Amino acid sequence: MNSKLCKELGIEFPLFAFSHCRDVVAAVTKAGGFGVFGATNLSGPELEIELNWIDSQVNGMPYGVDLIVPNNFVGKGENLSDEDMLGKIPQSHKDFAHNILENNGIDVDPNELEEDRKNHLRFGKNMTPEGAHESLTVAFNHPIKMIVNALGMPPKQMVDMAKDAGVKVGALVGAKKHAINQINAGVDILIVAGGEAGGHCGEVSSMVLIPEVYNAIKDIKDVPILAAGGIASGSQMAAAMAMGASGAWCGSVWLTTTEAETNPIVKEKMLSASSADTVRSKSRTGKHSRQLRSPWTDAWENSDQVQPLPSPVQPLVAEPALRKLDKLSLAGNKQAADLATYWVGQAVGLMNETKSAGEVVQDFKTDFIEAYERLNGALEEA
Repeated sequence: MNSKLCKELGIEFPLFAFSHCRDVVAAVTKAGGFGVFGATNLSGPELEIELNWIDSQVNGMPYGVDLIVPNNFVGKGENLSDEDMLGKIPQSHKDFAHNILENNGIDVDPNELEEDRKNHLRFGKNMTPEGAHESLTVAFNHPIKMIVNALGMPPKQMVDMAKDAGVKVGALVGAKKHAINQINAGVDILIVAGGEAGGHCGEVSSMVLIPEVYNAIKDIKDVPILAAGGIASGSQMAAAMAMGASGAWCGSVWLTTTEAETNPIVKEKMLSASSADTVRSKSRTGKHSRQLRSPWTDAWENSDQVQPLPSPVQPLVAEPALRKLDKLSLAGNKQAADLATYWVGQAVGLMNETKSAGEVVQDFKTDFIEAYERLNGALEEA
């Protein structure tokens, strides 16, 4: 595609694929799109392994890395030990998570969940300046073309290191005012995520948010917009670009691909789900994120006993239980399969068939061209 963004990043088609799965990232990049690796839960050495593998697969073709370094979180600036962070979890929330499992026929030792919480401390550590610096140092030692902050303003060290390396800085936004703030902070690419999006998202729909942000920033600075939220086809991508976007950022559509890291049981639930089968809830991370609705999410949403804790404490409550459900569901436990969930957007209603990530990219290209030709045809008829 002959666009400024494609030329700057060296890509054929401005379809950006966010995924925690390195196979998806590499496959999309090799198909002419731009893979973005989600490194939220990885230590520096773990990230090094993953990026080395991606480098070996893409042969110099462009890709990016996505981190979560929020502006505010529990423990910021306190230099908390692992024991201190675990001590932030009220017993009431531990009991509530355990009772959800027990009330749905899942027999789990509370001590097992307690022990597993220690394995989920990395998420919180990566939010700290020290954790972020470790991840950034690893990322910039690889030939990445974009670094993305998924929550809030990118820290100054991210912007400075990116500028020094000649790497684009991207940031997700869910409101017009946040987009303006990001531009003033030096962000090069805005990922404008509507409320339909999977994972962390705001409340405004993509149909409204994309032109709202485009109109707000066009006289401030020429910053490309990537449309995110509810997009699972090339025709939707074309519609977003007609509203001012320069490309599309997709996460959910890759979750049902053959390469995806998704629990196969949850993948089957996604393939049969409608757009109404998701919920925007704080139950997993302590911040609003859209995920597949299940009795787990319903219990948190309908509770008058407890409310989700702030990030990164809530993940210490939720993740051990959810990982246990994944394991049990794979072993054939029906109750665990009913409870199992994962992040996914309302585009899940359009995700009805398992394909490879490369095939999805090709489908996007074909559908985009068909949509473009339909619009051209309408203009010719007029």
